[in-house]
Amino acid sequence: MDIVYLLIPLSLLAVLAIGALFWWAIKSGQFDDLDGPAYQVVMDEDRHQAVPADTGPRHQPHDAC
Repeated sequence: MDIVYLLIPLSLLAVLAIGALFWWAIKSGQFDDLDGPAYQVVMDEDRHQAVPADTGPRHQPHDAC
């Protein structure tokens, strides 16, 4: 029964700590836009242009002196 006198205050401290962290997360904007990043991944457009494939020879012939 003595352990209850220890566990109840510890559980109240844990609840207060979790509540403070939750309050901080709300105030800092962690829950403002939950769907936006998911759509950004799906609808991501390529920002760079594709490099055209080079169809010519990659090196000069040896007799080009």
